Amino acid sequence: MVNKLINKGKKIFLSQQSSVLSAATIIMLMVVASRVLGLVRQRTLAHFFVPGDLSLFFAAFRLPDLVFEVLIFGTFSSAFIPVFTRALKKGRKEAWQIASTVANIGMLIFLVLAVVIIVFANQLYGILTPGFSLEHRDKIVLMTRLLFAAQGFFVISYVMTAVLESLRRFLVPAIAPLFYNLGIILGTIFFAPKYGLMAPVYGVVIGAGLHFLIQLPLAIKLGFRFHFSLKLTDEVRKIGKLALPRIIEVSFLQVAKSVELFLASMISTASYTFFTFGNSIQLLPVGLFGTSIAKAALPTLSRQADNPVEFKKTLFNALNQMVFLVTPIAVTLIVLRIPIVRLIYGTDLFSWEATVQTGMVVSAFAVGVVFQVTSALLARAFYALHDTKTPVIISLSAITVNIIADFVLIRVFHLPAWGLAAAFTLGSFIQATTLFCLILKRVGDGIVAKQLLEILKVIFSSVCSGLVMFFILKFFDRSVWVKRLSFMGGLGIENIHFEKFVLDTRYTTNLLILTIVVIILGGIVYLGISVLLKSKEVGFFFNLMKRFISRKVGPISTKEEEPIAPPTGDTD
Repeated sequence: MVNKLINKGKKIFLSQQSSVLSAATIIMLMVVASRVLGLVRQRTLAHFFVPGDLSLFFAAFRLPDLVFEVLIFGTFSSAFIPVFTRALKKGRKEAWQIASTVANIGMLIFLVLAVVIIVFANQLYGILTPGFSLEHRDKIVLMTRLLFAAQGFFVISYVMTAVLESLRRFLVPAIAPLFYNLGIILGTIFFAPKYGLMAPVYGVVIGAGLHFLIQLPLAIKLGFRFHFSLKLTDEVRKIGKLALPRIIEVSFLQVAKSVELFLASMISTASYTFFTFGNSIQLLPVGLFGTSIAKAALPTLSRQADNPVEFKKTLFNALNQMVFLVTPIAVTLIVLRIPIVRLIYGTDLFSWEATVQTGMVVSAFAVGVVFQVTSALLARAFYALHDTKTPVIISLSAITVNIIADFVLIRVFHLPAWGLAAAFTLGSFIQATTLFCLILKRVGDGIVAKQLLEILKVIFSSVCSGLVMFFILKFFDRSVWVKRLSFMGGLGIENIHFEKFVLDTRYTTNLLILTIVVIILGGIVYLGISVLLKSKEVGFFFNLMKRFISRKVGPISTKEEEPIAPPTGDTD
């Protein structure tokens, strides 16, 4: 029995995912688990530290994240997988050499940048955080220097992530972030009483090490080996050439994130925590439907680049599914922003003012959630066509608008932290709509009206669902009636005995019950109206739920199977 369970576990971990849907399903499940654990991490931090102190911890990530995002994410999100996947057709030996060389070059560049930034960290944070005191800045610099150790693990770890995903092993790379978050949580819980704000920093290093170690055995089993080589082969050069536009784009994005820290520090010490906590909540749907579907679709889109009919079918089916799934979630975040923030971050150290400020950030981000997820997919569609310049140019334009809007909303209109989220949403809107229009010109012949009709159906269903959720939330919340804020008063029924049916949301259990009920009823309304409007994505949703309940993650049918790797050769 034990051996059977072990063998079954090995099969799950080692098996390939043979379709976009099966890969996306696994990634979705792991992303949900990772994002939920990420929120648990943030809740743990909110339990031990006040928002002002947490801002210092989050600020300490700025420079390490900048190096990581530009050097690693900029390369592997667009360039490594397409080149490595094609190299597998020629043989695994050559492909492994490419991976090893890229890892060596990445680590070498990282070490040089890390040393430079560590030496000048104090001066750099003097520029990035003008609103923080000298004492606060010293704490940030100390944490930053240790956080670079964690990023060193990530340099190699993400090479293995890209390799495993290229070989259609999505489960282990998707599990790795769980261990990263777990490391931070445990580090905070066990070390906070003794080491204070340094505790989660130690947890980050532990989590990064676990992120690396969980992927190492499978990568080695599949043939990956570390060889010291800096040879610039044609394939390595091609990765660099393809990655350069994306690296430029990510660099601009990091400038925008640095501007957010710069401006948040000038609003108040705690503002960066409100912004970061709000961002963590909106990242759940973005990661769930944006990252998972886009990552799963990239290998398939790359393979179908020479087949316009199949390419268009895969792209727009994935796009419709994204919009259908994400839009009602965005509306839910707007309507239920306060209950959600209270349930996640409502500790003794997180005040009502902090809840309100974070809730406003969540709403401002939620407006742009749909644009973020569609941008992730549309950009990868261009990557699959070996066009990294177009999405980069569009992204740079959107980032420029974002930065300008940041300064206007914060320094001119003096908005609180949610102004930063609003500026980000504006940039996301510009990026998504522009990418959509350009991809339609390239591959969308005869599909414009059909796409717009499906989007309008989703918007109408979501708005109706949002109105129902808002009504239910207000009607059954005791505090609304007690404070005479209820919109029902205008209907002449203010003397109703509301104590008989309302819930006192000062208590967590009551708030949780009301929130769950509102979400369920809102979901029923959304699906019901979608059925009435004959939205084709409803069938996809029910199919997905049926297969999830039956625990089947393979393709829906033979006709819908979409291989996500090169034709079988020596790649298996």
